Amino acid sequence: MSLDQLYQQIILDHSKARHGSGLAGIAAPEGASTGQSHQLNPVCGDEVTLRVAVEDGKVAQISWDGAGCSISMASASVLSELAEGMSVAELHEVIGKFREVLRSRGKIHADPEILGDAAAFEGVARYAARVKCAMISWVAAEDALNQAS
Repeated sequence: MSLDQLYQQIILDHSKARHGSGLAGIAAPEGASTGQSHQLNPVCGDEVTLRVAVEDGKVAQISWDGAGCSISMASASVLSELAEGMSVAELHEVIGKFREVLRSRGKIHADPEILGDAAAFEGVARYAARVKCAMISWVAAEDALNQAS
């Protein structure tokens, strides 16, 4: 299996088995500060609402709900799996690296050591119309983190 095929499989798997999905009814841990952000891509209709709970400077919980293409839903799933347990500073750094890769138009390669499964979205950078699909949940996470901090 080539690296491109592996990355395609990761995106397909996450779009079907959505980690962190299910915003309704999830309560933040007691003493945690929370933030929530709703993002909409009016061009294609993708939308995500993401909630984050921060406790002792770490992401204690992240959950989301949304509707959209497989790229946007898989990206939210990968983000939620990756983020939980990270410090707020680490997550901000990872969001920045993800944004840098996606805005590079394919010139910057994703480092799986830093981005984990999010490196699978490296190929999306070559398709400008799809970058917003992959970024929507990451923008929501950044906004929610800023609210919670």
